[in-house]
Amino acid sequence: MSSTCRLNCIMPPYILERLLESGDGDVRRAALRTMLTTARLAGERAVWKDVAGASAAPAAGRRTVFDAGHGTFLPFAEVARTEDGPESADDSVNQVFDNFGLTRDFLKEVFQRDSLDGRGMRLDGYVHFATGFNNAFWDGRRMVFGDGDGRLFTDLAGSRSVAVHELGHGVTEHTAGFEYHNQSGALNESMSDVMAAMVVQWAMKQPAEEADWLIGAEVFTPEIEADALRSMRAPGTAFHNALFGRDPQPDRMGRFVHLPDTEEGDWGGVHYNSGIPNKAFYLAAVGIGGFSWEAAGSIWYEALRASARDAGFQDFADTTFRKAGELFGADSAEQTAVLAAWQEVEVGIRGVPPGIARTRASGPAGAGRQDGLAALSRQVGELNATVKALARDVAALKAARRG
Repeated sequence: MSSTCRLNCIMPPYILERLLESGDGDVRRAALRTMLTTARLAGERAVWKDVAGASAAPAAGRRTVFDAGHGTFLPFAEVARTEDGPESADDSVNQVFDNFGLTRDFLKEVFQRDSLDGRGMRLDGYVHFATGFNNAFWDGRRMVFGDGDGRLFTDLAGSRSVAVHELGHGVTEHTAGFEYHNQSGALNESMSDVMAAMVVQWAMKQPAEEADWLIGAEVFTPEIEADALRSMRAPGTAFHNALFGRDPQPDRMGRFVHLPDTEEGDWGGVHYNSGIPNKAFYLAAVGIGGFSWEAAGSIWYEALRASARDAGFQDFADTTFRKAGELFGADSAEQTAVLAAWQEVEVGIRGVPPGIARTRASGPAGAGRQDGLAALSRQVGELNATVKALARDVAALKAARRG
């Protein structure tokens, strides 16, 4: 199956795999059912992709939410709410409908994008999928939400960041189309987390410094000690308990997780290593200051549009640095913050000496960023002086030899 036809699921496989080791039979069975159903759906996605064009026809981003009635054959699902219909009595239906609208409005107002594909793609969502299904996924043309098992996981339709994350896969699919394996697959996952964080913060009008930067904070029942599925601020700290173990996401290249490019290896660790570009976006947004969807969001979105399908972390970092210069000017505070963010997660920018922006610009548009720019200017000046002195020494040596 092509790496671009894989199911995009919110639940990291390492959580479900850990639950298979539980001493609680009900927990094991729920995890196994979820994994088997997810694997079956992944095998069907290549077929869905062939007929996706019909549902992707321009539709002004119209929303329709269906009730799967705990079944798994989506054509049997019943319409629960439409763009022209009344509010539903089902909270899951209304939450999905509202989150679809919020994402659609964000794309339109912030990036002037008409729905996920830029051409008014309709937004179809399915709730109450299967029984005890601990997952939510984007299959290339629709979003599907499980209700959770009620013991560990709640109804995934109730999480705004989950809904936006999955829709974010649609945006990526219709722009860069990052191949879903290895580093390009981790970028695919990261862009969905970036989209989720921005939309949640946009809805709350929340500055980057005040946000919690958590993805899937609402998916656990109150009995589970976990902050979220992932933390963009501090990858590797979202959870640490006996059920799931410790959050395995790395926050820098020195901790990169090397896994085989197989289903068992999470296609090269796409859900693991997305923590590295996630941390870079967080650092850039906070380093620039203000709202994440403004400067940092514009840079990441334009980089997404300009990236190749097989881009790796180095390629994407270079593209964000270039786009920051195009949007805000070379050596601008925004470009400096992007440079510093990538260097902090140990991804250098081609053509820029390592460590040149280690002092990350921080705080509001003022002293912190100006100090970062001043430090950068001093470092560049010192480097130029060293090069000039070396050139003079070489010239003197050549003259002495001629003499």
